[in-house]
Amino acid sequence: MRRWPRAVSSLSAHQAGLPPALPSRPPLRPSSLNPRPPTKHRAELAELTVAPETDVPGYSRAKFPHWMTQQGTCDTRETVLARDGEDVAQDGQCRAAAGHWVSPYDGVTADAAAQLDVDHVVPLKEAWRSGVAEWSTQDRRLSANDLVHSQLVAVSARSNRSKADKDPARWQPPLADYRCTYGRAWISVKHVYGLTIDTAERSALEGMLDTCA
Repeated sequence: MRRWPRAVSSLSAHQAGLPPALPSRPPLRPSSLNPRPPTKHRAELAELTVAPETDVPGYSRAKFPHWMTQQGTCDTRETVLARDGEDVAQDGQCRAAAGHWVSPYDGVTADAAAQLDVDHVVPLKEAWRSGVAEWSTQDRRLSANDLVHSQLVAVSARSNRSKADKDPARWQPPLADYRCTYGRAWISVKHVYGLTIDTAERSALEGMLDTCA
């Protein structure tokens, strides 16, 4: 069975228990990745295996159990909403009762958590097609709730629906200023999980890195 050697040790240490503890460091958001220079991400991109992408049968979101409890009553979605918003107030069940968010994909603002999706930067179905189909359910669960790497971000529901399961060759954030960050986050996730890319995806990612200041 193929595993994700770069990521599994760090995630298992943080998330293997039931309920797991929160990471000892703050959950990572994609914008935390240093944009200058993109040398590291170019090197990671060069290390990714390029392979034709096919529609691997058997995909179901149910094979990626989420959202899991992170600490107390707080699940992964609630943790990301608190991390990515401003002045977020949570109720007794850890739900975001108030706050303000700006979707990095399209600049849309929101004052209610219901207006937001927590997006998997590398969509679950894209990950499935790129190697995750061979993983165990437990490894897929960890990846779908990954707060350690740059895989989760709160965005407008509209932008997430537009993206769906597309890779960067078919979809990039409407907000051009975020494409550098998005490309770096995508590369980082695929690299740490040991996933494949196709040629069009690689070309698109190279172009996104070219936008980095």
